[in-house]
Amino acid sequence: MAGFRAGGFRASSTPRLKLRFQILVALTLIFMITVSIFILQPDFLNNNNRIDEFDDFDRLPEPDEHVVVNSIDFAPAEAVLKNEGGVVGNVPVEKAVQQLVEKYHVDFESVLEPADSAWSIAAGWVTSRQVLPESAPELGAVLHAMATSPIVSVDNGIKGTQLKLTLTLAGGQTVIFKPKWYERDYIVEGPPYAGRDRHNGEIAAFHLSRILGLRRTPLAVGRTVSISRDLIPVASSELLKTFYEENGETCFYGKCLYCNKANSLCTKGDSLEGTVVLWLPPGVHLKSGKNPWRRTYRENVIPRWEKDAGYCSKVRAIEPFRNNTSLLLDLIDTSVFDYLIGNADRHHYEVISGVEKGMLVMLDNGKSFGDPQHDERTILAPLYHCCSIRYGTWQMLQSLRNRILSSVLREVLFSEPVAPVLTADHLQAMDRRLENVLQEVEQCIEDNGLKSVIF
Repeated sequence: MAGFRAGGFRASSTPRLKLRFQILVALTLIFMITVSIFILQPDFLNNNNRIDEFDDFDRLPEPDEHVVVNSIDFAPAEAVLKNEGGVVGNVPVEKAVQQLVEKYHVDFESVLEPADSAWSIAAGWVTSRQVLPESAPELGAVLHAMATSPIVSVDNGIKGTQLKLTLTLAGGQTVIFKPKWYERDYIVEGPPYAGRDRHNGEIAAFHLSRILGLRRTPLAVGRTVSISRDLIPVASSELLKTFYEENGETCFYGKCLYCNKANSLCTKGDSLEGTVVLWLPPGVHLKSGKNPWRRTYRENVIPRWEKDAGYCSKVRAIEPFRNNTSLLLDLIDTSVFDYLIGNADRHHYEVISGVEKGMLVMLDNGKSFGDPQHDERTILAPLYHCCSIRYGTWQMLQSLRNRILSSVLREVLFSEPVAPVLTADHLQAMDRRLENVLQEVEQCIEDNGLKSVIF
């Protein structure tokens, strides 16, 4: 055959074949190196930033447009901003504070005509996933109506352990009135759920929920009433039976589980400060459930969740959490919210019933802001047991670092009718607790990976 000898290739072809072989080997090596770099590139670029940075937004699941109506359920617009080194995204902290204050500012002096139109407006805000929308220009006027509308009738509050009154305002709106028991700087000692309700805690909790994007807290506003003019003339006979005079003070104890004469509320003078909390619309029905992370409220009795490292997996396996991830994430959101305000008394939860994935409504926030020096970590048990949190909640918390949270809330509460609402110590405590929450999330990510933690 041409070109061949019995022993193989002709001698004249040998140099050319060697060259071709060397070129082939070189190309193979280049290809292997290129592929290796491509595969390992994310680790080269991101190895030191896996927890603090997450730029692969396209990997996140898309929101369910048929269910999600509250932006915190899926990445609020401002939540994607990072807050590192005095900067939120590309915005200096001072500018970020200014922008958020402008966004959440409330004009408590604004008025609607007629005044009772406020009730229909507030009722129209409520959906299956939020108590009010992100943008609610009439909020100040609604709160003003709650704080100033004539009181038509007064009765004992609904069932519970704490003294409260049920008021009917002009226009037929029902509200709950929680009276003041403590001065703002009073430190509640004892277990984390100790003490009476702090009425100012309801006000701060409502506005905090707005700032966090967790708009699942009923509207609340401070109000000062006259006992002789606003309450006694329109009080029910049952409530009036609990009023009496003692040492020049007007006292009453109402009706509740622990209400009795020995636990009366007495006021010097005729004025009584409190908080008015708006009832949800009549068509909105709530279903109550026991919080899996509830406390025993008994000394030396440790709840199961404090001893069982695998407790969350058991919660996920039972109803109503088995087929409702949204409810568990709501409960985790609520634990973060409660930790920031120091509320360790969430023994039950209430969800909107009759709708798919109805929100967990964050009712009854009075056991908050008791001790600004104590951070009760066990409130966060749903978070650190389940190591899960919504992307929107996580990013919102990051955007409020560097004292942005306290700065914004302080300004929002500045013109509240019973201001000052919180002391500087309580505001600073929220900044400290926010950092603690983020540390818990970072530890979860380090232990389990980002995709397993962020939803």
